[in-house]
Amino acid sequence: MLRSLLRPLAAALAALALLAAPASAADKLAVLLDWFVNPDHAPLVVAQEGGYFARHGLDVELIAPADPSAPPRLVAAGQGDVAVTYQPDLLLQVKEGLPLVRFGTLVETPLNCLIVLKDGPIKTLADLKGRKVGYSVASLQEAYIGAILASAGLTAADVEMVNVNFALSSALMSGQVDAVIDGYRNFELTQLAIEGRPGVAFFPEEHGVPPYDELIYVTRTALKDDPRLPRFLAAVEEATIWLTNHPEEALTLFLEGHPDLDDRLNREAFTLTLPRFAKRPAALDVGRYQRFAAFLKDRGLLDTVPPVDSYAVAPQ
Repeated sequence: MLRSLLRPLAAALAALALLAAPASAADKLAVLLDWFVNPDHAPLVVAQEGGYFARHGLDVELIAPADPSAPPRLVAAGQGDVAVTYQPDLLLQVKEGLPLVRFGTLVETPLNCLIVLKDGPIKTLADLKGRKVGYSVASLQEAYIGAILASAGLTAADVEMVNVNFALSSALMSGQVDAVIDGYRNFELTQLAIEGRPGVAFFPEEHGVPPYDELIYVTRTALKDDPRLPRFLAAVEEATIWLTNHPEEALTLFLEGHPDLDDRLNREAFTLTLPRFAKRPAALDVGRYQRFAAFLKDRGLLDTVPPVDSYAVAPQ
């Protein structure tokens, strides 16, 4: 009887003690994005704006880079804690000797694709013979286009590669090139449709390129066991599940945090990207990483296939 009476009192005293105790400061975490904030980063923005990071004791700063290629190098040099980058790029960065390790996934499917105009001359991949293909960044795109062309019985010598920087849509619409390989299926395809010049996509993972994680989280090797990282991923996972269940509310929250993105392109891209976010961001598909590394080796971009655990982990 006495014990049953004391239980509510003990609970009340414990609650009062928690209220009286000083709140502990949240652990800071600097996250360098791969690009300016856009719908690809929705789980991070929702985790921040919706208080998920705060509930896990984290004070996360999302930093858009001046140079999109810089974040992994800055994190490797200790000028940031986490970088958003690309699974394929990570393998090349590790080959260069950067002390980086993947610890989570943001977008778990490829976004990159080969895009042509629907009313243009390219109806099949075989029609690319003798045509111009635009790209933004030289390196991996040569491997992608080589595999895609090979699936149609062509080689890289059958096309002319043209560096159009980041003017992919305009280069395609103006006729400067007949196709682009760096276009994202959730952005460039949407932009072309909005401009009244709808495009058609050929997906690399359906034409010789192994599936890969488009966007991942990396940190420097010295931080791979940092206790902040599992809490970061837990917050991102909760935010991702919520925005999957409540897409309209998530879009509203996203745009409240970044009202400058409130336009048709970003609204449609947000919806198109939703099914591609990793629902288990900490999960690591070892086979997927092995297969893609083998693909890069076959294409001459890697000398050896490194052990996955040397550059990718799944925090517990």
